[in-house]
Amino acid sequence: MASALAALMSMPSMPLAPHATPVDDMVRLARELGPASPRILIKRDDLLSFGCGGNKVRKLQLVLADARARGADTLVTCGGPQSNHARATAAAGAAIGMRVILVLNGAEQAVPTANARLDRLFGARIHFVADRADRAPAMERLADEVKQRGGRPYVIPLGASTPLGAAGFARGVAEIATTALKPDVIVHASSSAGTQAGLIAGCALLGLQPRIIGVSADEPADRLQALVRELIEGMASMLGAKRATIGLDREIEADDSQVGGGYGVPTAASTEALELVARREGILLDPVYTAKAMAGLIARIRQGEFNEGQTILFWHTGGQVGYFA
Repeated sequence: MASALAALMSMPSMPLAPHATPVDDMVRLARELGPASPRILIKRDDLLSFGCGGNKVRKLQLVLADARARGADTLVTCGGPQSNHARATAAAGAAIGMRVILVLNGAEQAVPTANARLDRLFGARIHFVADRADRAPAMERLADEVKQRGGRPYVIPLGASTPLGAAGFARGVAEIATTALKPDVIVHASSSAGTQAGLIAGCALLGLQPRIIGVSADEPADRLQALVRELIEGMASMLGAKRATIGLDREIEADDSQVGGGYGVPTAASTEALELVARREGILLDPVYTAKAMAGLIARIRQGEFNEGQTILFWHTGGQVGYFA
C-alpha cells in the first residue's frame, strides 16, 4: 500500500488549485430532515480555487501535467453544451498557455449562458456536433487537423475520466485523511465514473473505510459500476497496486434512482434538494449533478437507512455555474 500511495502522491501535477477545500457542517439541513438524521457534512469542491471549481479541476491537474510533459500545445476535449469539464479545460488552457478546442453536442445558443459563456470568455474554440456519438470522431478529426498545421494536440476523453484523471481525484482524499474526520458514508454525483473511481481508490490507499455511494446523473447503475471498476483497474496498473490495496475488493455502490428523465433533466426530488440546501445552508447545488446526488441522500435519510450516530460526507463536485444556464 505504501509504495502505491507514494506513487500516487508523487505524480507530476499542474497546481491549478493548490488549496484544500473546506468541510462544512450542514446543521440546519440535518435538523430539517428530522431528529433521526445523521450528521451531514459537505466537502466544498465547488470552492476549488480555479476556473469556478468543481471535480474536473482535480482531474485536470494530473492530466495537464501529462499533456505538458508530452509537449502538447493544444487541448481537445468534449462534453454537453453546458459541460463543466469543458469550462474547466478552457480555463486551464488559458492558465497554462495552451489552445483549447471543445467538441460540444447540441445546438449553439443564440446568446450563450453559464458554462457556454465562460468557454468563450476563456478563449476556447468551439465545434458543435449533433449528438453524443459524434463527439469522439470529431475530436480525432480536429486533433488530426492540428497535427497537419504543425501543432501538437492532446485529446482528453469525456470528463477527464481516465485512470490518470481518476488518480487526480484520489489525491484529494488526502484532504480528509489528514484530519480527524472519519465519515461513515461518502455520497457524491457520478456520471463518467472518474470521481467515484478516485474516491474508492483514494480511500483504500489512505486507509479509510466509508461506504461510497455514487448517485448517477444519467447512467444505469450496472453501466456506471462497470466504468468505475475499469478505471480502478487502470489505476492499479498505473500505480503498481494490488487489487485490495486500491479498493477493487470493495463494493461499488451506484444509485440510479434519481436519473428521472435523463441527463440534465431536473426531477421534483432534485428541485426540492436544490431549494432545501439553498434555503437552509446558503449553498448552491447544480440541477444536473449535485442536486440529484443530494436528492439521493435525502431519500435515504427519509427512508431510515442512516441514523443519528453516523456521519455522512456529501462531496460537492461543483457545477453550480449550470444553475444559470
